[in-house]
Amino acid sequence: MIYVVATLTVKPETRAEFIAAATGCIKETRKEPGNIAYDLHESVTDPAKMVFVEQWADRAALLAHFAVPASRDFVRALQPLAATATTLEIYDAARLEKL
Repeated sequence: MIYVVATLTVKPETRAEFIAAATGCIKETRKEPGNIAYDLHESVTDPAKMVFVEQWADRAALLAHFAVPASRDFVRALQPLAATATTLEIYDAARLEKL
C-alpha cells in the first residue's frame, strides 16, 4: 500500500478557487483504479494550509494517477493559487509489513 501526503499553502484570496478545483480533482481521482482514499484537509490553525492524504493499492496505481491528464491539469491549475510549492511525500507501507 502506498500513501501520499502533499502539503501546500494557498494564497488567502484564492482559497475558494483552490477548493473548487480540488473538489473536482478529488471526485475524479476517487474513481481511478487502485485509489483507496483521496482526501483534502485544512489546518485548524491556518485556513490557507492544506494537505492531501492519498492511499493507493500499489505503486503502479499511483504512477497511473500521475499520468492521467486531469491530474496534470490540476497540478498546473494550482500554480497561480499556491503561496508555496507543494511538498510531496510518498510512503510505502509494504516495507514495514513484517513489524
